[in-house]
Amino acid sequence: MKMSVRTALLMSAALFLGGCEVSSQIGKECTLVRKATPEEKAQTDHDTMPILEKEVAPRQDFISFGAVECEDLICVRDKDFPRATNEDGTINQNAPALGYCSKECVEGSKACEVKDTSGVQADLPARMSCRALLLDQDTLDALRSADEAFYRRTFGENNSPFFCAGAPVSAAGN
Repeated sequence: MKMSVRTALLMSAALFLGGCEVSSQIGKECTLVRKATPEEKAQTDHDTMPILEKEVAPRQDFISFGAVECEDLICVRDKDFPRATNEDGTINQNAPALGYCSKECVEGSKACEVKDTSGVQADLPARMSCRALLLDQDTLDALRSADEAFYRRTFGENNSPFFCAGAPVSAAGN
């Protein structure tokens, strides 16, 4: 009797949890960050500092680890993401550089779908895909083998070049 009650409870819990849709922060705006220098950490008591627009090359993909706005702590800026501008349309070099929340993914998977589009750049959901943003897998493996400590300081626990990111506008068909 106890076994059937336990089984019924487990099945009910599985059915209940299976019916819940898990929300994702993929595509939500975030601030690109870098590790704080020892001096910055002493002054601000923060482990990370915002990356400024002047520190990001135009028309290039950028990835940062440690973005507290994102559940996976990964913030991505693809080459077509708009930059912060001044009123006259010039780039605001001292504004924090923004991007959107991302996560690691497996090439060819559908894990990058933007389910909640509130607060998401309008064209991003149609452009989102799983694609390589860092170096290729062989280069990542070689860097990790050559100097594990350097690799961990640079890439953290990441072992894959694939992340959810907007495909370039020309590749997305826009």
